[in-house]
Amino acid sequence: MTGSVFVDTNVLVYARDASEPDKQPRALAWMDWLWSQQSGRISTQVLQEYYQTVTRKLKPGLDPQAARADVRDLAAWNPITIDHPVLERAWKLEDRYRFSWWDSLILAAACQAECDIVLSEDLASGQRVDSVRIVNPFDTPPPDRQTPR
Repeated sequence: MTGSVFVDTNVLVYARDASEPDKQPRALAWMDWLWSQQSGRISTQVLQEYYQTVTRKLKPGLDPQAARADVRDLAAWNPITIDHPVLERAWKLEDRYRFSWWDSLILAAACQAECDIVLSEDLASGQRVDSVRIVNPFDTPPPDRQTPR
């Protein structure tokens, strides 16, 4: 895997959710790998959903200052703005594949960012949508960080 990886909100949330002992270590492994490879991508939608979820839905919730620090750190991943071209692409994906609107926006942003992979547990792992392959990060570990000699 050499290209960019688009990260759905749930992966970011599970990386912070200690109440999910099976999913948190897997989410953290992917996050560590993405930071080390500098290959993570997200959208402004993902940042908004992340902040809302970790500060209001997680029990216990994350302190708003900590959540804001996370969002600021994730800005290094050059978030894709949900603009008109992304909306147009999302509508096409929604019509073609019958995805939910929010999943269509995620996939459209990933295509806009020219990502190879979308990490999400909400979509069918292994499915290809245009140029993007969906991978469930809780079923598939990140590639080995070690390069062969």
